[in-house]
Amino acid sequence: MSDGKSSTTIRTRIRDAAAQLTASERKIANAILADYPFTGLESIQELAAKTGVSAPSITRFVSKIGCGGFQDLQRQLITELKEGQRSPLDLKSSQKPVGHSEFLSEYVARVSAVMQEMTATVSQAQFDILADLLADPSRNIFLLGGRVSDNVASFLSIHLRQIRSGIYHMADNPEMWPEHVLRMRKKDVVLLFDFRRYQLSLSRLAETIAEKRGATIVVVTDKWMSPAARSADHIVALPIDAGTAWDTVAAAMALVEALIVRVSEADWEATQKRIKDWDGIRFSMPGYDQINGDADET
Repeated sequence: MSDGKSSTTIRTRIRDAAAQLTASERKIANAILADYPFTGLESIQELAAKTGVSAPSITRFVSKIGCGGFQDLQRQLITELKEGQRSPLDLKSSQKPVGHSEFLSEYVARVSAVMQEMTATVSQAQFDILADLLADPSRNIFLLGGRVSDNVASFLSIHLRQIRSGIYHMADNPEMWPEHVLRMRKKDVVLLFDFRRYQLSLSRLAETIAEKRGATIVVVTDKWMSPAARSADHIVALPIDAGTAWDTVAAAMALVEALIVRVSEADWEATQKRIKDWDGIRFSMPGYDQINGDADET
């Protein structure tokens, strides 16, 4: 391995290689970046079980990013930690409780740190892949989330419907899922949101879709990885820990809003026309003015 390679962090090499990675290798990359560097310090068997990727695939991935083997990867990660003069225990125990004297400003600072962390764990290449999938008018998009995260899926679906056709926000009742699954084609996209505490039904749904329909599955989760990620073609692992008893969806909402803007601008002329047509029907519906006030106030 060259001196130039050895002087570059594993994180940087993974992100630089993003465009050349296979689907299985992207799963490994996303898992390592989601809880960097700790996931890379797990055994190869643990990493394989977490990502649903075989040990030989992990070995090929490690070679692709310029390491001499899995042990070499771990050696370099440990060196990075030593160079930073902070051990894994130091990094894991550095959180402090939020004080009450300036609670709001302190909490905003924590959320800002989470947002900054997202830019390190989600590469531009990964974002571009997801945006291109959602913007492709030939693909139907199916969205669903867990008990809380379905609100994020709903927010995204509401906006995507105004941008393009073929958007389906699946009902939270599993009895309704077969209708959507039977409608899925191999070229379609299924976007699942699942953060801890994970919803087992989403994992089973992802397994069924992968086995019976072959649609592209994207799982947006956290660094601990939803079980649904094992069936995913693409995994987006977001930071959710703000150091309180409640996980934050700030990073998820920022990702979703960025996707909305990016997808809308992919074909702005078509987006503009659809919004005008959409509003033309909405504004002309009986009772709209009584519900929403005078037209000049909307």
